[in-house]
Amino acid sequence: MDGGRAGERVRAAIRVEGTVQGVGFRPFVYGLATRLGLDGLVGNDERGVFIEVEGASALVGEFTSALRDGAPPLAAVERVAAVPVPVTGRSGFAVVPSPPGGRRRALVTPDAATCADCLRELDDPADRRYGYPFVNCTNCGPRFTIVTDLPYDRPNTTMAGFAMCGDCEREYRDPADRRFHAQPVCCPACGPRLRLLGPAGREPAPPPPSSTAPGGAVPKGAVPKGAASDGAASDGAVLDAAAALLRAGAVVAVKGLGGYHLAAVAACGPAVAALRARKRREDKPFAVMAADPEAARRLCEVDEAAERLLTGAARPIVLLRRRPGARLAPRVAPGDRWLGVMLPYTPLHHLLLRRVGEPIVLTSGNLGDEPIARDDGEAVARLGGVADAFLAHDRPIRARADDSVVRVFRGGPLPIRRSRGYAPRPLPLPRPAPRPVLACGAELKHTFCLARGGRAFVSPHVGDLENHETFRSFTEGVAHLRRLLGITPRLVAHDLHPEYLSTKYALALEGVDRTGVQHHHAHVASCLADNGVAGTVIGVAFDGLGYGADGTLWGGEFLVADLAGFERAGHLATVPMPGGAAAVRQPWRMAAAHLDAAYAGDVPGDLAVVRRNAGHWEAVVALARRGVNAPLTSSVGRLFDAVAALAGVRDVITYEGQAAAGLERLADEDERDGYGCRLTGGAPFTVPGAELVRAAAEDLRAGAAPGTVAARFHNGLAAAVAAGCERLREARGLGTVALSGGVFQNVLLLERTVALLEERGFTVLTHRRVPPGDGGISLGQAAVAAARDRLGRPPASASPSG
Repeated sequence: MDGGRAGERVRAAIRVEGTVQGVGFRPFVYGLATRLGLDGLVGNDERGVFIEVEGASALVGEFTSALRDGAPPLAAVERVAAVPVPVTGRSGFAVVPSPPGGRRRALVTPDAATCADCLRELDDPADRRYGYPFVNCTNCGPRFTIVTDLPYDRPNTTMAGFAMCGDCEREYRDPADRRFHAQPVCCPACGPRLRLLGPAGREPAPPPPSSTAPGGAVPKGAVPKGAASDGAASDGAVLDAAAALLRAGAVVAVKGLGGYHLAAVAACGPAVAALRARKRREDKPFAVMAADPEAARRLCEVDEAAERLLTGAARPIVLLRRRPGARLAPRVAPGDRWLGVMLPYTPLHHLLLRRVGEPIVLTSGNLGDEPIARDDGEAVARLGGVADAFLAHDRPIRARADDSVVRVFRGGPLPIRRSRGYAPRPLPLPRPAPRPVLACGAELKHTFCLARGGRAFVSPHVGDLENHETFRSFTEGVAHLRRLLGITPRLVAHDLHPEYLSTKYALALEGVDRTGVQHHHAHVASCLADNGVAGTVIGVAFDGLGYGADGTLWGGEFLVADLAGFERAGHLATVPMPGGAAAVRQPWRMAAAHLDAAYAGDVPGDLAVVRRNAGHWEAVVALARRGVNAPLTSSVGRLFDAVAALAGVRDVITYEGQAAAGLERLADEDERDGYGCRLTGGAPFTVPGAELVRAAAEDLRAGAAPGTVAARFHNGLAAAVAAGCERLREARGLGTVALSGGVFQNVLLLERTVALLEERGFTVLTHRRVPPGDGGISLGQAAVAAARDRLGRPPASASPSG
């Protein structure tokens, strides 16, 4: 549509698809059209947003371009298509109702952090929402966590019980207002309110006079009088009381967007210690919420990339390098030079942090591997023994969504946990699914995925699928997301491990076809889908454990793979896991197995790991040699455990991946030497981990610093990956490598590996939108299922399609 601003009058029918409903897209279109003096209409339908616009051809062209370039912050425009239609000559621009008929498929957007406009209102004494902890608009606020059904209208959210006042109603109906059809719109006159309750969930009692001594722990149940928001006390008074409790050393359960958190002042040693003891979380680091980027900088090194992540709409926890001397209690992140930091993402958090005046620990409101508490009654029942008080509110949470976690890699995000702020935003499938797919995921770091056509919807983080509560959260989540998206699966993908609860769930479903997807193939397919690649690649999948196609435990795999199939082209040499699951909990057992292999049974007795475990060493080695309760594994995760124990990091762990993470933290990043490791065998080749272990052991015996040993191990393993990929390029002519699996959450290993591969001319694919760990498995399963379905491939297929 060419011509000047006063050129020929034209009319265009425009279709916009993507995440364009419930994100302020219609007010944006209305404002854009009226600013340009164009006539026409805009509305929602089952496919997205439809527009008709009429005016000078140049202005219509400018309008069409701006639909993608100037879209609202929460929108994700996937497609804009415009076709000419006859000019009508009708004047004015209107927002029109959705047409009758057709099944709506609006894409529910993730929850988003409070926008700058709402923060200005929050801080403006003249504004009617001044200090109101639930201020929101079409550019921010709760979304996925409050939706009960579609279409996405207020009656189908947990705001249904809050009737809008006249002022909110006027904003909601005004197309020129940024709260036009903002379903959670509310204010102090008509919206949710806060209340502060004691540990039993009842009206709080006044604290004893001695309970508020600075830095001291508050006796359980000690909540200030008058803290319940019952109409007599304001939300501000409730926040004042909660902040006073935190400053006095209390643990407070705080109801957020997707569930409850447990909070304590991050610099208060007794409070953090009490939280650890009550939550039964011995060592795993706590996340910290800081009020703003400047407060975060006082705790950690924050570069430009990290600040973008910290301040973005998703507001994830970002793992950052901790500053020496940062004002934190020692038990916040024991012995860790990395700290998980996030900024406030709701008005409630902003207001609370301002009143507390310093960073707070904010960790998931759960015990052990349970899902995050969502309902008020559930929170009181499960967290009553942990929290001294509950900062609650009366807006129900429909869908759980724990905080997302990311690391910074090469200026962008490396997801560790994809949840609040990201899910369930759709991801494109490289090969569209002919039939709707449910991918049931794995076990640890569990997510599931629903796919239809070219879109995949990965659920928020569920947790470790090892108990009834988490399994129930999984099944409820599947039912809820199916209903929201209108997806009825016809093909179900699952892991090959027969004992995973997700596998058992898949096999129990009726009226569906099923396809089993090997764990490490799913990892590689996840990386392919993350990067929009469908061709054959060298896939390197390193993780803790996964059920192999031969029934053994894999975890150090070089695959020649595409979306539909794979061939195992190489792997880490297998070693026994003495004691089975006990070898995961006690990394020294893996050190014993690897050292026994490295030294052919003649392990030097002067190694510290041998001396520390002398009482059980021979018995464990005997288990390994006899193969009794000692399954063979090619796991790189278990190799990391072995070297971590050897270097003195951990002999016993209290959470999954602890020893490996400690080895990364220990490594001297300036060390560039690496241990040699010669590939052996033909097809498949093997990577002899024993050579890496023996080199590390001899270095330690010669007096090398553990940090030097840790670094040389990382560098040697990266070199082994590069050598394996070079061998496969020579044999297969493949120049693209996909790196996946939980081991590649290790940024040091990832950086060294990517650098070596790029030096050798490879194109390297890494994760940017889903985790390389098991949180990304479900996307890989969905991509595999879709590709196989398109090819008519039988479920058990294992070879790439070429």
